[in-house]
Amino acid sequence: MNPAGEIDSPGLAEGGIRKALVTGGGGFVGRALTNLLLDCGLEVVVVGRNHYHDLDKANLTQKKGDIRDRDFLVSASRGCDTVFHVAAKAGIWGSHEEYYSINVTGTENVIAACRTNRIPRLVYTSTPSVVFRGGSLRGVDESTPYAERFLCAYAETKTMAEKGVLAANSEDLKTTALRPHLIWGPGDTNLIPRLVERGRQGQLKRVGDGENLVDISYIDNVVAAHLLAADTLAKGGAAAGRAYFISQGEPVKLWEWIDSFFAMVGLPSVGKKVGFKKARMAGLLMEGFYRLFKIEEEPLMTRFLAEQLAHSHWFSIAAARRDLGYEPGVSTPEGMRRTTEWLKTSCPRLTD
Repeated sequence: MNPAGEIDSPGLAEGGIRKALVTGGGGFVGRALTNLLLDCGLEVVVVGRNHYHDLDKANLTQKKGDIRDRDFLVSASRGCDTVFHVAAKAGIWGSHEEYYSINVTGTENVIAACRTNRIPRLVYTSTPSVVFRGGSLRGVDESTPYAERFLCAYAETKTMAEKGVLAANSEDLKTTALRPHLIWGPGDTNLIPRLVERGRQGQLKRVGDGENLVDISYIDNVVAAHLLAADTLAKGGAAAGRAYFISQGEPVKLWEWIDSFFAMVGLPSVGKKVGFKKARMAGLLMEGFYRLFKIEEEPLMTRFLAEQLAHSHWFSIAAARRDLGYEPGVSTPEGMRRTTEWLKTSCPRLTD
């Protein structure tokens, strides 16, 4: 990684990476990763459910389809030497069947396509939620065991998928999983826009005592970590068969960070407060109500969300530094500045 937090393309070429497939290439992380791969001079195949006109570029081929279709994935990945499996059903509410079919069956199909086409490298985008079992996680590393009980289908199915990816590691197919936490930055379609929108509407409440520390991950650092992981696999590095936490390297006080960001976009700080137990009970009741009446939209509060908003959850990135050479090249203050500029130019309705 160079001083700007970017990957030098000659290293990738020397490692044998020339043509990569990105699942979910039209999403927030997938699009940023695709653009970085192109900047490094690689040929890229993007798999997505739609055709993305902003990705009509030289050295890029788009394949429209569903990762639940194994034959489609086998055809789309033919000729590639590296797969970045980013596609997933995210969020914390929805049909368990849909989460399973996309996150588990879809990942099984990606692995099968790699084996069929003898693709030697697979980098999987996972989540720290695979080890979350309620309460706080402070500075834990990858030795922390997987959770056994889950408060949402997303965490459960991502755990199953990560286990499958790491179990598939072999001499013929080297695999690794990255666990970035709370990804944000320009182009964000989820975290920052939702926070700002709820802040504008006065729907946010500070859950818990406000002292909880959390990890966050700026988008440029996350995609740089993906390239480092692929490069390490290509060169026979220690990443094979392992998972890695990815973040800014130092946690933030969640509610102070949100207030600081709000100040940069002209919003008032979050003044309303609610205790953790009350928020968790509200989440339990809302979940029951939404399920009873088959309401598809996500409740304003769930048990999982209450846990995440009230407790600390930050992780050691020592292993990623040691094995991948990862360093967060873009600092949190710089990332906030860039994101604020993007919001004001690309999403003016959120900052007016």
